[in-house]
Amino acid sequence: MRNARVMELVDLGDSKSLASRRGGSNPPSGTISKPANFKVCRLFLFLNIHLATMDNPINWSQLSKDIQTCILFKRRSFSNRLRKLRGLAKQNKDINTPLQRLETDINQSQQQLLDRQNNLPNITYPEDLPISQKRQVIADAISANQVTIIAGETGSGKTTQIPKICLELGRGIMGTIGHTQPRRIAARSVATRIAEELNSPLGKDVGYKIRFSDHTQANTYIKLMTDGILLAEIQHDPRLLKYDTIIIDEAHERSLNIDFLLGYLKNILPKRPDLKVI
Repeated sequence: MRNARVMELVDLGDSKSLASRRGGSNPPSGTISKPANFKVCRLFLFLNIHLATMDNPINWSQLSKDIQTCILFKRRSFSNRLRKLRGLAKQNKDINTPLQRLETDINQSQQQLLDRQNNLPNITYPEDLPISQKRQVIADAISANQVTIIAGETGSGKTTQIPKICLELGRGIMGTIGHTQPRRIAARSVATRIAEELNSPLGKDVGYKIRFSDHTQANTYIKLMTDGILLAEIQHDPRLLKYDTIIIDEAHERSLNIDFLLGYLKNILPKRPDLKVI
C-alpha cells in the first residue's frame, strides 16, 4: 500500500493536480510548490531505499552466526550494533553505511581469530618437572570440568606449566588466558620464565600487567597479572569477556583479593559456560 501511495503521488505530481488537492490556485505552468516538491523528494528517497533493500536483502541470521565466530570480547558489542541496525531497518532508515562498518569489523575480528590459531608458539615441557609427567591427566580434567583445582608440592612446576597445558588444549584463542599472582614481582618473573620456555619475546605471546606497567599486546595468549589488576578490570568488563581461561595461583593463601575473586567468579560462571577456572 505504501508503494502504491508513492507511485500515485509521483504520477499525479503535476502543478494542477497538486494545487487542486490542497484547494489552492494553480502555480505557474511547469513549477511545483515547495511543500509538494519536498514531499515528493522524501517519497522518492523512501522508494529508493526500499527497492535497494528488496534487491539486496540483509541476511540477519547469517550475520548473527558470523558474530559467534569472532573474538570473544567483541561479540557483545557486535550483537548490540546488529540489534540497533535491525531496529532502524524496521523504521525504513538508511543503514547501508553502518552495516558496511559492522561487516568490516566482523571480518577483521574473524581474521584476528584465524591469526591467533595459526601463530601459536611451539609448546614443550621440561621433563624434569613432576607436573610434566601428569600433564595428560591435568589436561583431561580441565577439558571435562569448568572449574579444576590442582594441588602439588612447591617446585613441581604448576605455575609455569599449567598455562602451557591450557594453551595446548586450545584455550587462549577465543580469549586470553589470565593468570593471577599475589605479588607484582612474581607476575613479572613467571611471565619471563614462560616466555623463555616458549621461545617468544616477553610481551608478545606471553605478557604481564602490573600497576603502572602493561607489557601485553592485542594478540597475547597468556597474561600474568596481580589479583588487584583483575579485580580492577571487572569494573569495565563485568563478565571478563577478554578471558576464556582464568588461573588463580596461590589460592590457598586466601588473601582478601583472592577471596573476592573466587566469590565473583562463582557468580559469573553460570553466565559464562565457556569460561574455565583453575
